[in-house]
Amino acid sequence: MTKTIKDACQAWLKTCERNQLESSTLKAYRSHAYVRIEPRMGRKLVAELSRSDVREFMDQLIDDGLSHALTRKVMVSLRAILAEAVEREWIQHNVATDVKMRRRRRTESDERIIPTKEEIRLIIENAPRSHRAMFIAAIFTGMRISELRGLTWDKVDFDRGLILVRQRADEKGELGKPKSQAGFRDIPMTPMVRNTLKEWQKASPSSSQNLVFPNGRGKIQNYANIYNRIFKPMLIANGIVDSGGAPKFGIHALRHAAASLFIEQKWNPKKIQTLLGHASINMTMDVYGHLFENAEEDVSMFEKLESDLLAA
Repeated sequence: MTKTIKDACQAWLKTCERNQLESSTLKAYRSHAYVRIEPRMGRKLVAELSRSDVREFMDQLIDDGLSHALTRKVMVSLRAILAEAVEREWIQHNVATDVKMRRRRRTESDERIIPTKEEIRLIIENAPRSHRAMFIAAIFTGMRISELRGLTWDKVDFDRGLILVRQRADEKGELGKPKSQAGFRDIPMTPMVRNTLKEWQKASPSSSQNLVFPNGRGKIQNYANIYNRIFKPMLIANGIVDSGGAPKFGIHALRHAAASLFIEQKWNPKKIQTLLGHASINMTMDVYGHLFENAEEDVSMFEKLESDLLAA
């Protein structure tokens, strides 16, 4: 067998293209293959690749200054590439599955910025009329901004009080499927979301695509325009800034806000995973696991454990 890692990369990318993955996803995968994987190990035969080779490759990425987050994504791509090789019977075993990336201790600088309740209230009260409904929906549903940009009125079920997530808008403004099968989901609307959307339906621009949140011309909104023209000025105007006067967080922080509100209600992680459209519970816990921690509650649990034992 003379197949190389480069051959496996090419085969995998062609499979991704045949599966009609989103253009932004394909762009990321090509970058992983062409920029990270092929230059270092493209000539190596897939049949000769060892766990040691994979570990060394991963360590080199980190030593070169690549972030742990991006390194993790490249490793996911490498595992998928080798899985393609297994599927084509070029190799018997995917050695990359045996190499796990050690989890880092979360530091203060790693923490995702989650808007405070006061900041959430400021956004709800002061968001420009053109985008208030969008931001309220993001805060209370946890939908991705791409999903909101691609939302159509036929997927807003006022009778049942649900938003049906069935598509999203990519960075080029093209509609496509959600990020994964888990992205297909039905999210209940709070009374504020339902009432705000009903009012917005009367005032929203006409759209041939039946979009809930179109731009002034009825087309899919551009993410950069939402951030630079609406979200960023809104944060600055309301003092939601860091020590340097820059906006404290981006639009994606509204999704973090929703997750924190879900967790505060003590909903179980599996339900939250479903609502957020995460492909696995591991993803939910990796991102928000620290929010489930409650030191005072843990102390009470241990006190009860002791008392129950000694009282027996």
